[in-house]
Amino acid sequence: MKNTFGTSVSLTVFGESHGPFIGAVLDGLAPGIEVNEEDIKHALTLRRPAGRISTARQEKDEYVIASGVFEGKTTGTPIAIIIPNADTRSKDYKKTYGLARPGHADFAAFCKYHGFEDYRGGGHFSGRVTSALVAAGAVARAALAKKEIYLGTHIKELAGVPDRAFGSLKADIDDLYTKVFPVLSSEAEEKMRAEIEKAAADGDSVGALLETVVIGMPAGVGEPYFDSLESVISHMMFAIPGVKGVLFGAGMDFAKMRGSEANDAFRMDENGKVYTKTNNNGGVNGGITNGSPVRFTTVIKPTPSIYKQQQTIDFVNGEEKDISIEGRHDPCIAHRARIVVDSLTAIALCDMLAERYGTDYLAVE
Repeated sequence: MKNTFGTSVSLTVFGESHGPFIGAVLDGLAPGIEVNEEDIKHALTLRRPAGRISTARQEKDEYVIASGVFEGKTTGTPIAIIIPNADTRSKDYKKTYGLARPGHADFAAFCKYHGFEDYRGGGHFSGRVTSALVAAGAVARAALAKKEIYLGTHIKELAGVPDRAFGSLKADIDDLYTKVFPVLSSEAEEKMRAEIEKAAADGDSVGALLETVVIGMPAGVGEPYFDSLESVISHMMFAIPGVKGVLFGAGMDFAKMRGSEANDAFRMDENGKVYTKTNNNGGVNGGITNGSPVRFTTVIKPTPSIYKQQQTIDFVNGEEKDISIEGRHDPCIAHRARIVVDSLTAIALCDMLAERYGTDYLAVE
């Protein structure tokens, strides 16, 4: 199942950037979960290009739910979502076939698929395919909300420009879901947009850090060792094109701490509810949720499609070459990747909750 994730709730993805369709199949969700198509449309809007800081490729994402939903509710059978590709310019890629675009999967894909891969627009490796993941994720996210589990992601840092930290978690999560450019500070947004436009004007690109927080997850979800909450979420995050790192809680800062600084002290409130005074461990101990908010940071590399001349090889003819990439590309994908992170996190959590409590856990009560 090379294109399928999950055990109790599974996700399968299919399609290529310039093929007729892309799509996803979400299987294992309990019957009776409400599917609001406005949620799906809104999520897809957050993944679309946003003016000068994004690609000029404009897809309407006019999706079709082909199965698994009847009269606005999940039936319990596989939910298949299909999205057509319309705004493609395949000729942009014919000129450079055989040239390994630096930072892209062209050469690796050629080695794996022996030249039979669809190379146009990056084919199956393209960020375009994530539209289908976002559509499926919107269903999972709504199911979690019925259990009062909420999640949100902001651009923590972009080209050295930081956003403010999360404050009032539920309010910040709600606010982020209304924004095409997901930051908590308007001042940070202005500076980040300027950095993206500066890179674009130079024919270059920038990377970013995305920070995600999940609130409402019950304690006790996750398995030690191979199916820890961290490993399952990381598995999903590395399915996103451009992700090169996932850090939980304090992340790299743990290397600078002593145990007395890194440990999260446990306390109880007046109702006997357990909480931690700090959250350096990102809400996870031993691979299992401890009831504190789950926090993790995803590293997004600079978009590899840049307009500067670069050194490469022609892997078909066995020659060293220079390449100047054409086509329509994002100078930064972080603001669009945010909703992909949210969507795949939601699906991963649905799978882990179903593993812990049974497949009917997310059903309407």
